[in-house]
Amino acid sequence: MRFLFTTWEGGGNVAPTLTVARKLADRGHLVRFMCDESARKATLEHRRIAFMPWRRAPNRPDGSPASCPVKDWEANSPQEGIQRLMDKIMVAPAGDYAQDLLEELDREPADLVVTSEMLLGVMAACESRDQRTAVFSANLCFYPFPGMPAFGPGLPPAKTDEDRALHLAVKAGTIALFDTGLSSYNATRLRLGLAPLDHVTDQINSVALFLVGTSEAFDFPVDALPEKLRYVGPQLDELGGTRSWRSPWTKKDQRPLALVGFSTTFQNHAAALQKVVDACSLLSIRALVTLGQIEPGSLRSTKNAHFVKSVSHDAVMKEAALVITHGGHGTVMRALSFGLPLLIIPHGRDQNNNAIRVVERGAGLKLEAGSSVSEIEYAIRRLIDEPSFSRNAKRLGKAIRSESEQSPVVSLLESLATQTEQTPCFAG
Repeated sequence: MRFLFTTWEGGGNVAPTLTVARKLADRGHLVRFMCDESARKATLEHRRIAFMPWRRAPNRPDGSPASCPVKDWEANSPQEGIQRLMDKIMVAPAGDYAQDLLEELDREPADLVVTSEMLLGVMAACESRDQRTAVFSANLCFYPFPGMPAFGPGLPPAKTDEDRALHLAVKAGTIALFDTGLSSYNATRLRLGLAPLDHVTDQINSVALFLVGTSEAFDFPVDALPEKLRYVGPQLDELGGTRSWRSPWTKKDQRPLALVGFSTTFQNHAAALQKVVDACSLLSIRALVTLGQIEPGSLRSTKNAHFVKSVSHDAVMKEAALVITHGGHGTVMRALSFGLPLLIIPHGRDQNNNAIRVVERGAGLKLEAGSSVSEIEYAIRRLIDEPSFSRNAKRLGKAIRSESEQSPVVSLLESLATQTEQTPCFAG
C-alpha cells in the first residue's frame, strides 16, 4: 500500500512520525515523507522511505533558531505563542500546504495520507479530493474534544463542579483563539471548493482516524473516548544522528547521574539551564547536560557537569538516576519508560500539560522557569532522597513501555488504507 506522511519541523514531532513511517516501510509498504528540508537526513537513514520537501509551504533548512518561522520564545503570553503558530503553520499558510499536498498526490496517488494535527491545509486538501486521511499526533491531544482533558495551562483532572467549569472555559477559550483565523481559513477552503466551517477546529472532523501518540496510562482518564480517536502509545525510535554515549566519568564514580535534557529546539532557555547546572554543582551528583541549540560558550561549567550537544538518551537513561527537563513529550515518555523520576521546568508549548501528569502520578516535580537555584537544588535532592518518586516512575513506566511495545498503530493504518470510503471523524 502507498502511504504519504506529512508533517512539519516542530522539534519533537518529527522522530515519532518517522517511527510510524519506518514501521510501515519495514512491512513492505511504499512510504513517502513530506516535511521541512531539515528532516531529509533523518528520513533518508530509512532507505525504504522517500523524502519530499515542502515547496510553497514553510520549509526550514535546518533546526537553528534563525530558521524557525514561529519563534514562540519571543511571545509575551501563551496566547501570543498560539497566535504565532496559527499565523506561521496552521492557518495563514494552509493554502500553501494544500497546494503542495495536491501536487504530490497528482504526481503519485496514496492509499492513505497520514498528517500532523497541526497541518489544517493538508486536511482541507484531502477533504477536497475525498482522499482517505488519518491524523497522527506525536503528543497529547490539544483539540477540545468532548470528554477529553482541557489542554493549555496544565490543569489537573476536574474533581469539583468549579473544576469542571474551568475545564469547559479553557476549551471554549481554545476554540475562540483559533477562530480569530476563521475568515482566513474559510477563504482557503473556498479556493479548494469546500464549504466554510463554523470553527477552525472543525476541520478535524474531515479525517477518518485520529491517532494519539502518547500513553493512555499517562494521560488523564476520560469517561468515553471520542469516536475514531485511538491511543497508540509513544513512538520512541531515536533519530540516527543522535550521538552515542561514552561516560566522561570513571566506573568508580558512583554518584547519581542526572541527565539534563532541555529542548533540542531553541526556547531561549539558556538562563534556566544555567540555574540547573548551578544547582547540580551544590549536590554530590554527576550532571550530563545536553545543549541542543544552546551555544556552549553561553553557559558556565562546573566541576560535576559535562556538556554535550546531543547524546543517545536511551544509552544514558540506562545509567541515570533522574532526568531534569523542560517537559517535552518525547523526553518525558522516554524517561518514564526507563522508570526515571523527573524534574520538569516548563517553557511553554505542551510542557505544562506533560508536567501536571507527571506530578499527579507522583513520578516527579514541577518548577516554574523563574525558580531559583536553591529551589532547583531542593527539588533535585527530593527526587534522589525520596524513593516514592522512583517507585511511581517505575510503575507508570511499565505501563508506558507496554503500550509502546504493543502499539496498534500499524494495524490501524493498514486497515484504514484498505477501506473503500472515507468516513468522517467525530461527526456531530
